[in-house]
Amino acid sequence: MRRRLLALILCLSMTTGCGARSGTPDTVPETGPSREASAGVELAEASKAFELLGRLDDAWRDRDCATVEKLTTWAERALGGRACEATRNGRPAPARKSYTDVEMYLPGVAGQDRWFVALAREPDPAYFLFLQEEGEWRLGAGPIPVRGEPREPTEGAVPTDDPVAGVKARLVPQRYLAYLTDPVGVSGVTFPKGDPVRGLFDDLFERPSRVRPDRLTADVRLLVGPQRALMLPTGGALVIHALEIEYRQRARPGRSSLARPIYGRTDLRGFTGRTRTAKLTGTEVVLVATETIGSGSKLATAGMRRGLATLTAD
Repeated sequence: MRRRLLALILCLSMTTGCGARSGTPDTVPETGPSREASAGVELAEASKAFELLGRLDDAWRDRDCATVEKLTTWAERALGGRACEATRNGRPAPARKSYTDVEMYLPGVAGQDRWFVALAREPDPAYFLFLQEEGEWRLGAGPIPVRGEPREPTEGAVPTDDPVAGVKARLVPQRYLAYLTDPVGVSGVTFPKGDPVRGLFDDLFERPSRVRPDRLTADVRLLVGPQRALMLPTGGALVIHALEIEYRQRARPGRSSLARPIYGRTDLRGFTGRTRTAKLTGTEVVLVATETIGSGSKLATAGMRRGLATLTAD
């Protein structure tokens, strides 16, 4: 309660955007002078944009892939393209929840690049990144389930021209990439014990031995797109970004099908129409919310979600 009262006091005294809570996605809270004077995204506008989640749920339920594409962009579009088409072959649509008790974190800056981050606390805390394209709001990333206590931005966007905070925020995805592609730790990038990215690292380097006699290789790369960062009251930042992992699995010579496919029959049938194959290539998208701590030299994963975007039998 003290933190939210302090955030409200800061919001009324600053021109940058800060978190403001709405009771439900359909309720627009009263706004203070700083909200009405904002040169960027307004709170009422963000609250209205959040309502598209209901339309997106309906589109997934109806297997309306054209609408899924229309309402999404960046990471969510990657996770909705071929995956949506796969639901027409029996693959289950993603289980969606009715998110409420929402706080909107606005960047507080003007310009053509319009975006905001939402934190929904019910039924389970999750972050969402919304982006405006061609005058329409779309979901870029979310839900990203929160790990532990939600990090609550209060001071607007990290200035892109900041020689310290701005640079460190931009380097966050590269540091994840360095960590996940460095089995011997030469990069020096580390994460706290129990951090989800450590489990992802273990999976990348241990999974090939678990699928023998099949052969499995993996490539990790950045998902090109609109990385966004908001300031945290602790002096760090909350950075929303994404990675791609491409797995290639091949049966050993002489076999007509994989012995231990890394994806189940429902996924394989949904994406390819087959239930058995000697080769497969799967691309996963990993959505990440990262907390940079203090000066930005330390990282902690505040939230992560991993989903299958494409799967081919080739």
